[in-house]
Amino acid sequence: MTTTVPNTESAKEVKTSVEAVPEQADYILALESVSRYFGNVIALKDVTLRLRRGEVHCLLGDNGAGKSTLIKTLAGVHQPSEGAYLVDGEPVHFASPKDALDRGIATVYQDLALVPLLSVARNFFMGREPQKKRFGLVNVMDIETAATTARDKLAEMGIHVRDANQPIGTMSGGERQCLAIARAIHFGARVLILDEPTAALGVKQSFNVLKLIHKARERGISVIFITHNVHHAYPIGDSFTLLNRGRSMGTFTKETISKDAVLDMMAGGAEMQKMIAELDGATI
Repeated sequence: MTTTVPNTESAKEVKTSVEAVPEQADYILALESVSRYFGNVIALKDVTLRLRRGEVHCLLGDNGAGKSTLIKTLAGVHQPSEGAYLVDGEPVHFASPKDALDRGIATVYQDLALVPLLSVARNFFMGREPQKKRFGLVNVMDIETAATTARDKLAEMGIHVRDANQPIGTMSGGERQCLAIARAIHFGARVLILDEPTAALGVKQSFNVLKLIHKARERGISVIFITHNVHHAYPIGDSFTLLNRGRSMGTFTKETISKDAVLDMMAGGAEMQKMIAELDGATI
């Protein structure tokens, strides 16, 4: 990202006021005209994103579009430099990812935050393990309860694990992605933010992850699906926001934009067509 902003006091000032948005209560969360600066560098500029309840909202953009910064803003890692973040129609100020988790906003990053050498059950609970007393005195992890719960919750998501005590490193990439999503759902996520969940997966594994997103929506969970792959986003998405160089190119519902139109916008639209024409006319 090379775009810069003048080093003025207004660029440094954190602004949180927002004009009233019609039917704001319809949105479980919203970013309103949010900008994020890192010194003189503009990572996001005047981005608005609104997530309806029970909706899959796809955030699309190529590398360097600002998707990672927006994810971390939603997750409470970064705070907006300008604009407002609203949850259930009320402005929020998350100081950390824990604040977002406490409001039911869970983020599943590409690295999944899983430990390959630990068991499926241990990874499923990861710091929230069920406890029991040994000898009536010492709290220890209830391994049987953890294994049974993990196996049952994964089965509800369509993932059948023979032994929940097996190392998670023995599972496929798609299965691990599904486990991370199922874990977030089990611990009360109302909003799932998924960071490129199909990026490193094959066709079948990607299909399984998309099915899991569909199941989450059926449960009334709202999903923000971040990807650069329109072919994965379009079949599952209800609405689409396109980012380019930290700015929004617009938000569209599936009824108002075709997959080809989304592809064209991501590819550069008229600018890309001009470049192709110039290449066609070049002498090599």
